[in-house]
Amino acid sequence: MRLIMFDMDGTLVNSSFAITNTINYVRENIGLNKLESKFILENLNNPSINSAEFFYETPEFTEEQVILFEEYYNKHCISDLELYDGIEKLINDLKNDFILAVATNSNSTYAKKMLEHVGIAQHFPTILGYDNVSNPKPHPEMIEKILNKHNILNINAQMIGDSHKDTMAATKAGVDSLLVNWGFTDHKEDAIQTIQELEQKIIEKFN
Repeated sequence: MRLIMFDMDGTLVNSSFAITNTINYVRENIGLNKLESKFILENLNNPSINSAEFFYETPEFTEEQVILFEEYYNKHCISDLELYDGIEKLINDLKNDFILAVATNSNSTYAKKMLEHVGIAQHFPTILGYDNVSNPKPHPEMIEKILNKHNILNINAQMIGDSHKDTMAATKAGVDSLLVNWGFTDHKEDAIQTIQELEQKIIEKFN
């Protein structure tokens, strides 16, 4: 048995519109100015920053921030949401030969709603979010939980994501990973540029 785990935002779906608008909605409601969308996306997956401090100027996320974020995101998470070109074909090509899973730092309820909206949720028997673990990516807990659920050795698994948080989590779990460059972070090197190239890399690993 072989397993492919995907990050969701910036890897399977372009959800940038909802994410940036939600962060700015929270900021406005706690008395901060809006940030440019590009600036938000460039820093969203930076593993070296404290996201609460960076986006909301607090040491950790407050209850008010969480409520504001979830209220707005729940209403708008499928606004302008779309699959990246080629993802549907990739999933169809892989689904008969691999167990497919999603490991996302989004809330799993919203993730399921979003993947259902774009028509691919049924291909992922496991969709794990930050609410299913004590430690989100780049901690390996999410990866390890998926491996254990499906009883798969780490050498028979691979993690696909657009962030170094994804690759760091995979490395800590002893899982091979691939970094893609069509998501929120503009990687200067060592990232896969096209979905066709990604599919070829997956085939090479498991053949």
